[in-house]
This record gives sequence, C-alpha cells and structure tokens, in this order.
Amino acid sequence: MAEYLQVLRRAWGQVTGHGGVRGTIWQLLRVNDLKTGPLVGVDKYGNKYFEDQRYFFGRHRWVEYTKEMNGKNTFWEVDGSMVPPEWHRWLHSIADEPPTTHPPVPHKFIWENHKFNMSATPGQYVPFSTTRKKIHEWVPPQASNK
Repeated sequence: MAEYLQVLRRAWGQVTGHGGVRGTIWQLLRVNDLKTGPLVGVDKYGNKYFEDQRYFFGRHRWVEYTKEMNGKNTFWEVDGSMVPPEWHRWLHSIADEPPTTHPPVPHKFIWENHKFNMSATPGQYVPFSTTRKKIHEWVPPQASNK
C-alpha cells in the first residue's frame, strides 16, 4: 500500500511542478516528457537546466527550451543546437560542474550569438564541387531556324 501512495505522491509532484494540469498537458505535448527536479541554471538565451539523480545516468540532466530565441518563436520548434557549448558539456556529462559555478575558458571558435541549424532548409550550406560529374543530364537538340 505504501508504494501506491509513493506513486501518487510523485504523480502529484509532477502535476504541481509543471504548473497544474494545463501546464502538465502543454509539457507533454511540447517535449513528450515529464520530469521535475532542482533548477541548476539558466543560460543567456533563457533555456533552463535541471538535474535529478533519481533518474538513470544519461537521463538525469535535461533542458527546458525557451519559447523565443533571437526573435524567432521556438515554442514548437525546439532544436538541440539551441544549447550553448558551455551547457552542452554539462548536459552530456562531459563536465561534472555546471557553467554557473565553473565558467568555461573562452575559445575563439565558439560563436557569440546562436545560429539555428539550417539543415534540410533552403539556407543550408552546400559546398562547391570541384570534381566533374560522372553522369551528365541530357540536353535536347535545338531546332535551327532557317
């Protein structure tokens, strides 16, 4: 009987941790996961980072993405590239301490502002090919006007 009460207590904690029934439903629809835990920090874009050691390793740290980033509405379009490099280290357990307590060493290759992932869009990077094509398209002959 005690384990049923513990399950109910955790379920009630999930509902109250996400702002009630409405917030819980929005959280399920947006990221398809319900987790609660202590807030570790917030990055410069507004993403919130959490950690709870009761979950399995690899699932014990997570991010709740901001709803607006660099003027773009990201409520339904969350992307893993929205996490800055310093928080990526902590999120993937490369570093044990979050960047709020141990700031990272600045590197020249880390961007200042976030750039969205443009893969599979018209703005994606396509390198110029320096090799000749193996298959050439057929061009129909032109009728001469005489």
